[in-house]
Amino acid sequence: MNAGGKYSRFALVKEMMETSDIIRNFKLENADSAVAAIKDCGRLFFTGEGSSRIFPAKNAMCCAMANGMKVNFATEGSRQASEYDLSGFAVFGASNSGQTKEVICLFDALKKAGHDKLFALTAHENTTLESFSNQGFVLSCGNEEAVAATKSVEEQALVYQQILAMIDGKDISAELTKLGDAVEAALTMEIDPAITDAIAKAGTIHFAGRNDGVAEELTLKTNEITRKKSDYLEGTYAVHGIEEVMNADDVVILIDPFGVELEKIKETLVDGVGMKVFSVSDSDTIFPTIKIQSVGQLSNYVYLAAGWNILVEVGISLGIDLDKPTRARKVGNEFNG
Repeated sequence: MNAGGKYSRFALVKEMMETSDIIRNFKLENADSAVAAIKDCGRLFFTGEGSSRIFPAKNAMCCAMANGMKVNFATEGSRQASEYDLSGFAVFGASNSGQTKEVICLFDALKKAGHDKLFALTAHENTTLESFSNQGFVLSCGNEEAVAATKSVEEQALVYQQILAMIDGKDISAELTKLGDAVEAALTMEIDPAITDAIAKAGTIHFAGRNDGVAEELTLKTNEITRKKSDYLEGTYAVHGIEEVMNADDVVILIDPFGVELEKIKETLVDGVGMKVFSVSDSDTIFPTIKIQSVGQLSNYVYLAAGWNILVEVGISLGIDLDKPTRARKVGNEFNG
């Protein structure tokens, strides 16, 4: 994928290609109150809907837990979260528009109950969601014209990851130039046309990987960008029974796969079902592999960008208008109060 030729007419591609500079130039300001609130209660809850929650929240949680942070984390969509006792949590609600109904209703209820640790993450100033919060953070990435959220997803994730780094007495700023370069390389690398063709012809596109938001987010993006059926297979779920209903024309894309499970995946899915399996990894695997540059615990941003690249190639090969799904909307459930 690149910014010219057959790609140039799509806002989606333009917005994806802006991501590397957004990463390089990322700065988080005025976060001391949020850091203090999280330290004070020792519990942090992430909420939002769709892309505003899946990768930003789960990536932050996985990285923090891998580092042994002494904070209890949880995440849920806002309707289910409204059934929880969140009085002991600092709560972050993400919504690019700041108008997502589910999140606003949750924050309204929490504010009326006297909750004083509510933080909004939006892409616009002075939104409804921010008005229900103790503090709002506004992304620098600007508006997205394409329905599928892309650059905003990675900046949301950076906000969360930087806040958690600050709680731990660290700073990710020194790593952002390298990360931006790796994301740019993932976006612009050539995807083997045979891989693109196999995915484009698939009945169902399965993404398998850790519960860190990457494979799950790419599953959603598959629906929005390629208009094909997709499924998210968490962890090693791909070899725990779902093969019974898989077909030979399905494909599985492994994101940063567990090396010790590759032979079992081959036995179960390739030999057993007859389907094609591809891998996105920072090293070669036994499957056709799309290789990315490792940047340590920031590598998830690169994996996500590589997935975008794959999906754009598939969408274009299918002759799809990447910017305008037939039914999906930019704000899925808009607050009109």
